[in-house]
Amino acid sequence: MNPTEPLQLASVEKFREIALWPVQLLPRYEGTQIQNHWECLNATSADSVWNEVVDEFGGDPGEFKERHYKEFVTFLPFVQRFLYGEGTGSDEKSGRSPIHVFRRSDIAQVRITLPGDTAPMSFDVAHIDLYFFYDIDIAILVVEIAGEKLSLRQALDTLYRFGRTYPTHWEPSSRGGHCAERVEWLSHSGAVLAVSDYENKGRYLRFVSEHRAPCVASHWEFLMEPLVLYQSPREGNVRYREIEYQRMPLMSYLALDETSRLTRGDLVRFGLVTGPGNAQTLPFSERFLEDFERRYCYDRYWEEGREHDFNNVRLISNGHDFTMVGEASEPFFTEAESGMLGQFRHQYFLFFLITHFHKAALLMLSNRLVAELSQMDIRQPKSVQTFRRDIKQLTEIFLRFTHRYWFHEVSDQAQARDLFSMMGKHLGTDELYNRTRVRILDMNDYLERDQLRRQTDSVVRLTVVTTFGLIGTVTTGFLGMNVIAAADNPLGTKLLYFMLVFIPSVALTVYTVVKSKRLAEFLETLANERLTKRDKLKLFLDIWKKERRASRQS
Repeated sequence: MNPTEPLQLASVEKFREIALWPVQLLPRYEGTQIQNHWECLNATSADSVWNEVVDEFGGDPGEFKERHYKEFVTFLPFVQRFLYGEGTGSDEKSGRSPIHVFRRSDIAQVRITLPGDTAPMSFDVAHIDLYFFYDIDIAILVVEIAGEKLSLRQALDTLYRFGRTYPTHWEPSSRGGHCAERVEWLSHSGAVLAVSDYENKGRYLRFVSEHRAPCVASHWEFLMEPLVLYQSPREGNVRYREIEYQRMPLMSYLALDETSRLTRGDLVRFGLVTGPGNAQTLPFSERFLEDFERRYCYDRYWEEGREHDFNNVRLISNGHDFTMVGEASEPFFTEAESGMLGQFRHQYFLFFLITHFHKAALLMLSNRLVAELSQMDIRQPKSVQTFRRDIKQLTEIFLRFTHRYWFHEVSDQAQARDLFSMMGKHLGTDELYNRTRVRILDMNDYLERDQLRRQTDSVVRLTVVTTFGLIGTVTTGFLGMNVIAAADNPLGTKLLYFMLVFIPSVALTVYTVVKSKRLAEFLETLANERLTKRDKLKLFLDIWKKERRASRQS
């Protein structure tokens, strides 16, 4: 390109963004492992905006399309069971998918005002879904928006600013840092249902000061209702807390008028979602980006400046984000059923969903382990008992997660396999799984060893009591059962004799248990032939010395 000629920027003919927001769900019932949080949406009133999604596999077979079939056969059998269940031939409860999806029906559009723009942009809301997972206290909010005829700046800025749950700072103009100027959810009639409040600095500062947790922007809070934030004063049957940082993972689909107009700077900004900038510059240093194509780009079907038999499509993923770039003039790229757009919204979305579900579930289990440790008070036996119970339950949940949800491969198809591996590698899910597994199992192993030690101590104490009780047993056996001939005495006299024997026996037994640890050491010393009689006598007398007890406790 001649440097004296003005740079002709590409434009985005078709735009899609799918934002995912994983959150941790708080238990509804204490002591219960499986909470079934989605039941609160099923139990809501008839005018609820949430409705459970019935998948295509349970409907009219005549409505089952080729796209559904292609999506299904992409995955390996165990992933098919996870995503779609076993089918109508199996038991209704055990055969259904462990995923429960609910969809909002009241929001038709989102209106976004970007910094520096005088007029807002409107995007169609394709769907707003809430995913629940059986036996895992995780929910994932999924919001898909669609637009057309966007400039590169508008597309980049929308990707950069839309999925922000709270500001990281505030600009001198009071606008929330890295956030849109204004976000509005619109109904089908065009009425405004909720508006962002990123500029309300006092609310965010006060919330963090009071609760030591970040606040959530008002329009995202509205979207999650009837689920409410954990620290919120509002009432709600299900409460959630954020599990990652404030920028949501996102997927973007960009059908451009001419991909040849994209510069390397443009591709880096789309792939890493860095926000808009000068197309002829890079958002980071050249040294930092020298391996960008190798690390983040899947270029199986992307080659510039040559003739080829495939559609030019570049896939970029850093784990947190996934980007698909192609030509709007290519029918296969823009086809919503069998083309790349359809695959982006279904197969690729499911790859992305699974990897982020894995990460969120592991973070949730790690958070719960930390929470259990922070709540335990070793001075309170009841607290320790509750901690043991909760760690046992957490271990069981982790093992069920491993066998039900954890897998390294989702497909035998080369592109699907490679992309899933690429996403997981960037997110570090394997390392996170191993770290979480070690922490949970180490804690469980410690508790089991501690329990075994306590049982051993109990056996030692019982052995000591039995040993010293044997003396009394042999003595009474030698004297016979008629030391006191009280068979013909009145009942009151018999009870008196009984209590005169029973009370000292109980007291002696309790005292023996109290001294059982020292008595056990004495018995062990007594059996040691290398010690003198003087040493053994000294240890016997030490049983009643308080100083020795104090020194042991210290």
